[in-house]
Amino acid sequence: MIKIITVGQVKEKYLKDGIEEYLKRIRKFTNIELIEVKDEGLVEIEKAKDIEGERIKKHINPKDYIITLEIDGKMLTSEEFSTKIDKTLIDNSNIVFIIGGSYGISENIKNISNFKLSFSKFTFPHQLFRLILLEQIYRAYKIMNNESYHK
Repeated sequence: MIKIITVGQVKEKYLKDGIEEYLKRIRKFTNIELIEVKDEGLVEIEKAKDIEGERIKKHINPKDYIITLEIDGKMLTSEEFSTKIDKTLIDNSNIVFIIGGSYGISENIKNISNFKLSFSKFTFPHQLFRLILLEQIYRAYKIMNNESYHK
């Protein structure tokens, strides 16, 4: 199973529609759950990240394989990402992707991460990034199943 834990809610209809479409497509291959935790808003940055981190931790099980999305993480090609998911699920029943809030991810969450992943050195809007991540997960499953789409 794949879980995606994100901070904050998506407000734009076009993003919600895209997210729902990719969730539907991915569910043809695997179980997937999208969990939104409340963002802390305008408080001191480290305090906000710590509070959001505690909210994220409530949705993590000790046996979960945790992948944090971080600008300084390792970059993979789509094929490498597909292989990463495929091999990780051999030894782990759940992969949990974590997308932080506007301030990023708390050190507590970074410290329990099994793999730090970056899609780019760019900073993306967090709501849009959910859609990008879902598209890449879908692409990964198409690659794993030798189905056309990914080129």
